[in-house]
Amino acid sequence: MEITEVKVYPVRKPDDKLKAFVTIILDDCFVIRDLKIINGNSGLFVAMPSRKKTDGTYADIAHPLNMEMRQQMEDCVLQEYKKIMEENPPDE
Repeated sequence: MEITEVKVYPVRKPDDKLKAFVTIILDDCFVIRDLKIINGNSGLFVAMPSRKKTDGTYADIAHPLNMEMRQQMEDCVLQEYKKIMEENPPDE
């Protein structure tokens, strides 16, 4: 499976852990929306789209089934995020 497109939508709020929303396209035929780039305790990571359950916990709507695909997705998404941020740095 190949990630054929990555669209990053930065969130421009200072001090916010949520850095961007992301949409990816797989094999030019399947779209996954609402991935999130989060600034966690050990740096940036990609959170899969999720929904809130009735008990208040969250469950992933879509996610990779193995570490290789998860790593490939995270690498592609974070590479595109860094490129976007270099081209359009946040206002200071």
